[in-house]
Amino acid sequence: MAEAVRRISSALTDHANAMAPDVLSSVVRRSFVFSVDQAHAVHPNYASKHEKNHAPKMNNGVVVKTNQNQRYATNGITGFIVRELVRKANLVPVQEFAVRNDCPCGSTIGPIISANTGIRTIDAGMPQLSMHSCREVMGIADLTNGRDLFTAFFTHFREIDDALEG
Repeated sequence: MAEAVRRISSALTDHANAMAPDVLSSVVRRSFVFSVDQAHAVHPNYASKHEKNHAPKMNNGVVVKTNQNQRYATNGITGFIVRELVRKANLVPVQEFAVRNDCPCGSTIGPIISANTGIRTIDAGMPQLSMHSCREVMGIADLTNGRDLFTAFFTHFREIDDALEG
C-alpha cells in the first residue's frame, strides 16, 4: 500500500516535483483511511462478553472499534475526527466498542495499513450478530448510517482536519 500511495502521489503532481520527499510526506499527512468491515453487536445470549459501556446495538449507528493491544488502528485523534464528522453532519452518534481484557479478539487490516504507510487510520464497522456464521444478521438502518458517515467524510473531512492543525 505504501508503494501505491507513493506512485499515486507522484502521478498527481507535476513531473518536476514528482519525486520530492516533501510531496509524499504532505500526501500522507493529509490522508485518512477508514478501515471498515463489521463489528460485533451485543448478542442477547452472550451479553456478558461485552463491556457495559461498550456494547454496540444493531440499528444504533456505526461502531468505532478500539483495542489497547493495537488489534484495531483507532487512536484518540482518528476517533475524534470521526466523532466530529458525526457531530458536524448531525448524524446518529457512533457507538464505541472496546474488547474486554479477558477476551481475545480478531484484527483488521487497519493496523497493517497504518504501520506500513503512516496514514492515520480508524477501524469502524456496522454492528451485526453471529459474525462468521452462516446466518450473519445486521440492521438495515445501519446501511444508511454507514452511507451517511461516508458522505459526511467527503463533505467535512478537510475542514475538520485543517482545524486540527490551526
